[in-house]
Amino acid sequence: MSESLVELRLWRQFLAVAEELHFGRAARRLHMTQPPLTQAIAQLERLIGVRVFDRTKRSVQLTAAGEVLVPQARELLARAAALPPQARAAAGGALGRLRIAFVSTVGFSLLPQWVRAFRGQYPQVQLELVEATGDVQLQALERGDVDAGCMLHSPHFAPAGLSHLRVAREPLVLALPESHALASATRLSLAAALAEPLVLFPRRVVPSLHDAILGMYHAGGHEPRIAQEAIQMQTIVNLVAAGLGLAWVPDSVRQFQRDGVTYRQLGGRQAAGVPGCETSLVWSRASPALERFIACVRAHA
Repeated sequence: MSESLVELRLWRQFLAVAEELHFGRAARRLHMTQPPLTQAIAQLERLIGVRVFDRTKRSVQLTAAGEVLVPQARELLARAAALPPQARAAAGGALGRLRIAFVSTVGFSLLPQWVRAFRGQYPQVQLELVEATGDVQLQALERGDVDAGCMLHSPHFAPAGLSHLRVAREPLVLALPESHALASATRLSLAAALAEPLVLFPRRVVPSLHDAILGMYHAGGHEPRIAQEAIQMQTIVNLVAAGLGLAWVPDSVRQFQRDGVTYRQLGGRQAAGVPGCETSLVWSRASPALERFIACVRAHA
């Protein structure tokens, strides 16, 4: 397309004549004299190769081609007028697209709060949410497929080389089949729990937390008997319900109410041997929109 065809001046002049249907009135509206306006319309007609006005000494009428161009010219000028404020909004983080990855445990309580608050403040930012395990998130961050991730990890073991904001710290609790003897025990013994088969996530998913859980078993003099591995916390809880073993899960997983599963938290001195876990929002480079999201998360974390 010729650069002249996208020159806004020509379309502004065309629209003035189309709305006034009078070159003199259109020229006064545009604060110019009539001859240059007549020349501009002739230039436009040469560029597009058709006449847009039928002109006589007494009247000016739009041609069929001119009628078609009127709404499109209005849209073109309106969109052009919107560009500067949109650019300013994008530079300030109030407009754009934000891609956030998250682990399933965040979806139980934290994420819905953040999304409601952020969308309420910045409705023009398109928020795209992607559920993914920590290892997948790290790869997506490296490729630039997501802007930030919300990851689970052992305390003080947020992924290296990334900026991070801790959003939650919680204990690990035990998920047991309802029919298991430990589910109704008056006093829950850590030693008894460590002797049972274990349902656990693969190390690649959350290396620091995987190592902390296995370290708890070794510290208690037990070699963990991993009966089954599963990636998602919901799947782990479902396997517990099936009776495959016990599982150590973040306290927030209690909100996933699954028939056949009981959650128990160790108390007193027993609890000292159980590791906790943290959730952090992580990112490599903060765009203006992401800075707004981080501020929103910080206010609600």
